[in-house]
Amino acid sequence: MTSTRQQILVFRELPDDQLARLQAAHDVTVANPRVAAQRDAFFAALPQAQALIGSSYPITDALLDEAPQLRVISSISVGVDNYPLAALRERGIALCHTPGVLTETTADTIFALLMATSRRIPELAMYVRSGQWQRNIGEELFGWDVHGKTLGILGMGRIGMALARRAALGFGMRVLYNNRSVVPDSELGALAGHVHYVARDALLREADFVVSVVPSTPETKHLLGAEAFALMKPSAIVINGSRGAIVDEAALLHALDTDQIRAAGLDVFATEPLPVESPLRTHAKVVALPHIGSATHETRHAMAEMATSNLLQVLAGEQPAGRFDLSQA
Repeated sequence: MTSTRQQILVFRELPDDQLARLQAAHDVTVANPRVAAQRDAFFAALPQAQALIGSSYPITDALLDEAPQLRVISSISVGVDNYPLAALRERGIALCHTPGVLTETTADTIFALLMATSRRIPELAMYVRSGQWQRNIGEELFGWDVHGKTLGILGMGRIGMALARRAALGFGMRVLYNNRSVVPDSELGALAGHVHYVARDALLREADFVVSVVPSTPETKHLLGAEAFALMKPSAIVINGSRGAIVDEAALLHALDTDQIRAAGLDVFATEPLPVESPLRTHAKVVALPHIGSATHETRHAMAEMATSNLLQVLAGEQPAGRFDLSQA
């Protein structure tokens, strides 16, 4: 009887319970190529690997050449910009990801970033920590209200909808959105009548908060650039919780320094980790986070669990819920 066990290469650490699921059914090598001591083991395992699971490491055409037996890649992420989609389609390699499980957590993070930026929470927390709070603060340290303001959402997928619920139903905000298409009321549910589709330029002109949750594509690169910032209110706050490439960082810095916009909250950057020399790191009008959108214990475990299930299902000849559609790549 021929063994059905296959060779799996884990290129980012998995929780012990999920690793055990893989080991029970297949032969597993764990080797993180970002760790110098494991890099050789990763490349040594590629020629026999029939499946890869991990995240945050670029899988290139050249790397695929070293893995001729590869059948599936299971990414512990929603974004798939680390993978050569056209090459995977041409080679017949399945790609899986983890949509849905991080929606609410990422929306929490983005809304927290919006709140922190508008109310100047990191700045004022440091004001207390550094011992400067000696008397009641004056207007120079006041923040700005969030409730009742206008939120403009660029992208109305799962995370955009979750943000809209928080804003419209929780904070009484007027919510505008721009998307590739209008979302039918049947999909909006309780949000029907509370959110309104508008053209992108109208959104940029009217919103007090402009939040990007669009995917990273050639069309969305630098979607928020000089022209976009010029349309915004001087009091507008920009929040990016999608991908760093969406924002033209040089144009953003210029907009902040010339008072075209009020402030920015960023969880993602063009280069990550954010270089120490980046002006965004210490800019007085910027709240910067280290790409923590889904970084909670519960959500990261749920992502790993879904990625593991995706992988096992593909290897078993089944169709997982998280299989990415490569037909348009």
